[in-house]
Amino acid sequence: MKLSELKTGEHGVIVKVLGHGGFRKRIVEMGFIKGKTVEVLLNAPLQDPVKYKLMGYEISLRRHEAEMIEVVASENEELNVKSEEFTAAQVENGKHEALRLRRIINVALVGNPNCGKTSLFNFASGAHGHVGNYSGVTVDASVAHASYYGYEFRLTDLPGTYSLSCYSPEELYVRKHLTEQMPDVVINVIDASNIERNLYLTTQLIDMDLRIVCALNMYDEFERRGDSVDLDVLTTLFATPMVPTSFKSGMGVKELFKTVIQVYEGAHKQARHIHINYGHEIEHGIKHIQQHLREADTLDHALYSTRYLAIKLLERDNDVEHFVKLMPNADEVIEARDMAARRVQEEMKIDSETAVMDTKYGFVSGALREARFRQGNKKDTYRTTHIIDDVLSNRWLGFPIFFLILFVMFQTTFSLGQYPMDWIDAAVGWLGEWIGSALSDGPIRSMLVDGIIGGVGAVIVFLPQILILYFFISLMEDSGYMARAAFIMDRLMHKMGLHGKSFIPLIMGFGCNVPAIMGTRTIESRRSRLITMLIIPFMSCSARLPIYIMIVGTFFAVEYQSWVMISLYIVGIIVAVIVSKIFSTFVIKGEDTPFVMELPPYRWPTAKAIWRHTWDKGKEYLKKMGGVILVASIIVWALGYFGPSGTAPTMDDSFIGIMGKTVEPLFSLQGFNWQLDVSLMAGVGAKEIVASTIGVLGGLEEITPLAAYCYLLFVLLYFPCVATIAAIKHETGSWRWAAFAACYTTLLAWLVSAVVYQLGSLLCN
Repeated sequence: MKLSELKTGEHGVIVKVLGHGGFRKRIVEMGFIKGKTVEVLLNAPLQDPVKYKLMGYEISLRRHEAEMIEVVASENEELNVKSEEFTAAQVENGKHEALRLRRIINVALVGNPNCGKTSLFNFASGAHGHVGNYSGVTVDASVAHASYYGYEFRLTDLPGTYSLSCYSPEELYVRKHLTEQMPDVVINVIDASNIERNLYLTTQLIDMDLRIVCALNMYDEFERRGDSVDLDVLTTLFATPMVPTSFKSGMGVKELFKTVIQVYEGAHKQARHIHINYGHEIEHGIKHIQQHLREADTLDHALYSTRYLAIKLLERDNDVEHFVKLMPNADEVIEARDMAARRVQEEMKIDSETAVMDTKYGFVSGALREARFRQGNKKDTYRTTHIIDDVLSNRWLGFPIFFLILFVMFQTTFSLGQYPMDWIDAAVGWLGEWIGSALSDGPIRSMLVDGIIGGVGAVIVFLPQILILYFFISLMEDSGYMARAAFIMDRLMHKMGLHGKSFIPLIMGFGCNVPAIMGTRTIESRRSRLITMLIIPFMSCSARLPIYIMIVGTFFAVEYQSWVMISLYIVGIIVAVIVSKIFSTFVIKGEDTPFVMELPPYRWPTAKAIWRHTWDKGKEYLKKMGGVILVASIIVWALGYFGPSGTAPTMDDSFIGIMGKTVEPLFSLQGFNWQLDVSLMAGVGAKEIVASTIGVLGGLEEITPLAAYCYLLFVLLYFPCVATIAAIKHETGSWRWAAFAACYTTLLAWLVSAVVYQLGSLLCN
């Protein structure tokens, strides 16, 4: 709990002081250190500040300062305990509890995309974070726990970012987390093979005045190439411990967490706060801006370093400018910034933003020279990558190979998955017959056989295809090919009015639309990000797969099934192309951002990682079976079993039959029957429910292959599931765009399916 939460007369034992820099130093110097007992004596008439007793003397703190001090309250529950009644045993109990809480360290993992943060997160905690060998896999913060040397670590895996500017959403997300959540220690994961570029982010963390430990990841590859650097010198120059690690093998992980403990406890001799010297003109400007920032009563110095804010203002950071403009003396601060920027321009002949960036890279370059950084003469990691790219990214072969890979992925998914699917289908059929023969006719037997087994069984049989599809997606992500796919598709994406990076979320959409929507955060352009979100629902997610297989397997000959299936994916892509072009031309206008994306070296993913990612998705699918699909199947069965007069004599007389007959005219142009209409309505919640509803209601025997294909088109294009709509709302911050996505996709599905059915009927006749 926070010290500010203690009431008058209560005691607490100090666990830790949050904040940074001068604020934290001042609070600690006043005696607020771990293990010390503090008592609340008195609140001022306006409840602020508060008087405390600490180490035999009395001291006052403002409430917002007391909020930065974590304490553990005394076990005595009385609110007005006299100091002399606060027994030695209570003090000791409080100290023991404070020591236990003190051993919980909040750690944020920060680093460039593809540096290995999530690998560390998984290795240390045993969590199953998604590791992808391309930029922007982690699009939200993941949290897990790890234990080393008697300490518990709360690990937060933040999105990969090249800097802490306001250029992209993930940069702002990381910066906001570091500022507002105030982790005890930041582990800055650095790709040792790109050490100079990665250390640029380290300089920004230093500016933020954070406690940092650098993990030089993939250090085994660094040494194999013959590269070398004096880590002791580098540690001294950055005033930040540099620990060599390899998260694949676990090398250096224990030493890393041991170092984190030392930094946290203030016991590391080389860890200290330094200021990067930006030169006379810039430093003069920083100090001038700081003077005005310190005069702002509304600035929380516990959260923000005035030096960091001054540097960001000189970098023309829009987010910091917006924050500063809320201050009462905003005009003076901005005027001081403008004056400093003009002086930099006059004296250095470059703008202040470029001057700051150049100085950071100069500091990094100079530090590496001092640390005698040398690149080895052995074959570099990228040599094999270049050979592979000469083929996979070739001007003439790139597209054919890419589409061949997609064809193999889908063909294998449907053909190889057919065998285990048939086994599961036979097992489900046997279970239904066994229960049906064991129970007498009645609602219980009907619910179990027709509702639960008929509904859930109709969906669970497609688990093998789900696993195979995710196996291929994980293989492409972890190997580095997904980044090449974005590279190959950039020009086509640009023709569509999108960004090359849009292709990655679109491919992710074949797995699940929700994480794909979240994955758009890696796209810097808001215009491209929004358009991508609106067309992702046209990518056939794995939830639609059971419906496709059920309908295709029922209505089309074996030799045509794969082609019919692939045609659905192609139609989805074509519709996405057309819609994105329309949106970018007429609806959502604006400038795009340059296509800048790291192409990491190819790495053969481990079997363990592929299996883990594949099985995690399988578990999610099974959880749906026991959750939303089970409940939906029972509801659909009940609506089909009962009617206004009790047990319905026929399905047409049931509640669901009446509902279906009511909406049937709306889909007359598509040739659907009422059972299909009801299944589409049920699929609004989750697409798997469409298959389970058909499994309960039946009705497929009443439609033609043409109507069946139009039904598949409708399923492909119409209303994304509720979770996808919620994701669009979350990412856009507006229900307007979420509602627009729900409405326009459904209208488009109705039009396309109606036109195809009517034209098909004319041709057939």
